[in-house]
Amino acid sequence: MKLDGRLHWGLAALVVAGNMIGSGVYMLPVALASTGSSSLIGWVIAGFGAVSLALVFAALGRTLPEADGLPGFAESGLGRFFGFQTTLAFWAAALVGNVAIAVAATGYLSFFFPVLKTPVGATLSNLALIWLVTGAYILGVRTAARLAAVTLVIGLAPIVVAIFAGAGAFDPEVFRASWSPSGEPLVKSLPASLVVIFWAFLGVESAAVLSQRVRDPSRDVGRASVAGVILATVIYVAASAAVFGVIPASVLAQSSSPYADLIARVFGASIAGVAAACAVIKATGTLGGWVMMAGETARAGARQGYLPRGFGQGDRTTRATPLLGGAVMSIVALLSSQASLGDQFGFLIGVTSVLTLAVYAVCCVSLLRRATTVGDMAIAVVGLMFAIAAVAAAAPNYIVPTLIFVVVVGLAWAVWIRGRPAPGEAVQDDPAEAAPES
Repeated sequence: MKLDGRLHWGLAALVVAGNMIGSGVYMLPVALASTGSSSLIGWVIAGFGAVSLALVFAALGRTLPEADGLPGFAESGLGRFFGFQTTLAFWAAALVGNVAIAVAATGYLSFFFPVLKTPVGATLSNLALIWLVTGAYILGVRTAARLAAVTLVIGLAPIVVAIFAGAGAFDPEVFRASWSPSGEPLVKSLPASLVVIFWAFLGVESAAVLSQRVRDPSRDVGRASVAGVILATVIYVAASAAVFGVIPASVLAQSSSPYADLIARVFGASIAGVAAACAVIKATGTLGGWVMMAGETARAGARQGYLPRGFGQGDRTTRATPLLGGAVMSIVALLSSQASLGDQFGFLIGVTSVLTLAVYAVCCVSLLRRATTVGDMAIAVVGLMFAIAAVAAAAPNYIVPTLIFVVVVGLAWAVWIRGRPAPGEAVQDDPAEAAPES
């Protein structure tokens, strides 16, 4: 199977925005209920960090147009060890994050089918969604990209409605009462929420991952990355302000479909049902985009010799790649199942965010080493500082799995990869075998 086709930068930008505007905007009000409406400050900070990282990937696209996604950026600047680490880390983060997206879609499906709020019902729904979008990716990369783009338009409809509804029904007293429900000072509550908030910005690297799929990587990666992040940031800030101005934080904490609940308060349950349906469609499209990200990362890893050739050869992605990815996601969905969809979602996004921010930090260091202008060096430093600060502020139960993963992957490098020549690298002949016969 050949997943081919070149993407216009505008379509790639919609993939970037679509990969971000998904379960983040639809479910994060629940995860941020303990932080409250003060999380708006965190959204602005995270948006600034996401723009800086988008500029990092734009600069990497210009500096290293031949690199094949994030592993290529890491290897070009820091060597094969970091290329290997980045490949497996980003692949793992994409697969775990996909399960969180499926959980978000199930949360909105439960608006129609309450049985999906039970652990068994939720798990079966998660598995069905995972394999539905895996099938779309098997049909081709352009099929998955178009699915993400079309569902972005559908998914934005209820968010736009919620923003206007929230603006009309905005209650300053509700917003003020929800400012800091925990009572903790902002210097403590906001840093701890940054990793959770940044989940909504994961996808900023999507255009870079698809660098070999766009028409002009040196130009299009930058355009798509920055345009996608700006679109997402504006929508996130407006939507967050709307929901915290209508629904008290204590009520949000118990919700599985916050924007449907907001619309129900303003327009009634029938309109809320339409919003919930659009949320399911959008989350499914986001899941499709991220399944594509995972598959393309595995293909790039196989091309660099970090994964078996069965994952892909050159620009060809085999059926084994999405099928194995679907199997791994299914296992994660089963192992992470919890009594509450909100608890399962919160844990998955925390672990995914920390792991992905670590990958972003490696890419920033790579740009710092390969930058040829003062501007690119400054961009790399700002992006690196943000990534480190966000990880440092994360809860320990999010950081520990990443540390374990890094150690395990490091051991795998020492046992299986170290010393092997890179694909296309000349192998030194044995002098005895090369000697002429006498």
